[in-house]
Amino acid sequence: MKFMNYSRKSAPNVVRLGCAFSDACFDITKAIGDDLLEFPRVVFTIEEALQVRDGLQLLEEQLRGLERSSSGIQGYRFNASDVTFHAPIVRPQKLIGIGLNYKDHAEEIKAPPPKQPLLFGMYANAIIGPDEPIVIPPMSRQVDYEAELGVVIGRRARHVPAGTALDYVAGYTIVHDVSARDLQFSDAQWLRAKSFDTFAPIGPCLVTRATLGDADGLAIELRLNGKTMQKSNTRNLIFKVRDLVSYISRVMTLEVGDVIATGTPGGVGFARTPPVFMKPGDIVEIDIERIGTLRNSVVEFD
Repeated sequence: MKFMNYSRKSAPNVVRLGCAFSDACFDITKAIGDDLLEFPRVVFTIEEALQVRDGLQLLEEQLRGLERSSSGIQGYRFNASDVTFHAPIVRPQKLIGIGLNYKDHAEEIKAPPPKQPLLFGMYANAIIGPDEPIVIPPMSRQVDYEAELGVVIGRRARHVPAGTALDYVAGYTIVHDVSARDLQFSDAQWLRAKSFDTFAPIGPCLVTRATLGDADGLAIELRLNGKTMQKSNTRNLIFKVRDLVSYISRVMTLEVGDVIATGTPGGVGFARTPPVFMKPGDIVEIDIERIGTLRNSVVEFD
C-alpha cells in the first residue's frame, strides 16, 4: 500500500495522512477522527503513524478491508489532482547515504566494488517534497543528479542480524541525492556537497514492506528534461536492503523514521563525456517501479 503526506490546495499548510485507494486516494486522518479506522490517536503524517508500534501495518490491514467493502467511504476519497503531495518523511533523526552501491556505477568511475558499505551522513534541512524546486547554490557550478531507493525504518534497530533485518523496515520511497561535485572532489568527502538546502528531494509516497518485500528487482530510472540519464534495477545493488540495515545497526542505533538512501546506479553526470550537470530551468524525474515518480524543477539561488 502507498501512504502519502498531502495537503488540500485550499489549505496548503495543513498536512494530512492519506493513502492510495483503488482508483483514488483516501483521507486517513479524517477516517481516524471519525472512528472509521481504529488507531490510538489521530495522526496527520506518516512520521506520526510510525511512532505507534507497527502503525502502518495496523492501518494497512483495516484499509484493505475497507477497499473490499467500499461502502460508506465516499466522503473520505479524493483525487490526487486536487491535492499537493509532500515528502513522506520530513524530520528523520538520520538520513544515511551509501556510496558506490551499484555495480554499474562502480564500473563507470573505474572503482573497485567496496568490501563493506560506505556510509555518509546528510541532514534533514536538505529534504524537500515532490514538485518543490532544487536550488543551485552560489557555492557550486557542478550540481549532479543521483536516483536512489530510500528505505524507511519502522522499528528501533540495534545489532540486527541480516536474517531479520527486514522486520525493521516500514517501507520504501524515492530519494534524489543531489550532489555538488566540485565541492565533493575539493573536500575529498561528501558532507558539504550533499547537505545544501533542497538537496534531498524525497517522495512521492512511502510503499510498505508488505507490498514490496525486500525491494529487489525494481526498475529505477532518472530523466533530465525527458532524456533518460540513469537506468538500472535494484537487483544491481551490491549490498541489499537487509545487508544495509544490519550493517548500519551495528554502527549506530537506527530509530523509527530514519531514512537510508541505498546508492545510485550508473549514468551520473560527472562520469559522462562531456560531463552533464543540472542547471536552472531543468526538470528531473525519477521513476522506481511500483513506487511512482519523483519530479522536481531546478532553479537558481535567489
